[in-house]
Amino acid sequence: MNSRSFTNTIRYFMDEWIPPAIRDSKLFMYPLFYYAYKGKNIKEVMNLKKKVFKWTDKELSDFYANRDTRFSNSRKTDLSKQSIDYIFNNISSDNNTLLDVGCGSGFFLELANKKGFITTGCDIIPNKSFDHSDYFQGNVEELPFEDDAFDIVTCSHTLEHVVDFEKAVLELKRITKYKLCVVVPCQRAYFYTLDEHIRFFPYKWMLEQEMKMEFYTCKKVHGDLVYIADIAKEKNKK
Repeated sequence: MNSRSFTNTIRYFMDEWIPPAIRDSKLFMYPLFYYAYKGKNIKEVMNLKKKVFKWTDKELSDFYANRDTRFSNSRKTDLSKQSIDYIFNNISSDNNTLLDVGCGSGFFLELANKKGFITTGCDIIPNKSFDHSDYFQGNVEELPFEDDAFDIVTCSHTLEHVVDFEKAVLELKRITKYKLCVVVPCQRAYFYTLDEHIRFFPYKWMLEQEMKMEFYTCKKVHGDLVYIADIAKEKNKK
């Protein structure tokens, strides 16, 4: 399994040490894409940033359901152990309900369930099921839940993929009662990236500006930006 630490190390050296003119060269990146995606749909994935903003929800769902990559498909979670520990140290499990948006394989959900949370997962891919958690299919930009439906909402390594960032954040805030935890990679922007990211946050302040909240903490943790907002205070300030 490719660990998050391993892929973080690769990304760091590629993004920070290779000159941008080379790093964002199609000729330089093509062999890496070919290897990462096993020689399949190379043209589509290399041009994802041009195409994804025109896709329907179904096209987006089909893309993620059918992608076959040596990196994302071979690890249980994109979260580092350090980020997971930091999240659990800052949220309470006193029989609180927890929704993980963009839950992927359900790795974080299972950990949360074992810590006492009443857990639910949501992802754009259909027909998932977990022994430890309920599951709903949904796009983060239009979530199938009532206002204040969950005490705690987590959304890790998902918002860097969304088309409408502002709409997604408003949806996450809408369904959260107490705390919202968002995790994105601290990553420089390039056109050719091996991770389907279309939004980039190389600095903490960039994420803070885009989240547009007043009551929060934001910390860089082992290659991730972990943003935790007090939604109860956010909603009561009006």
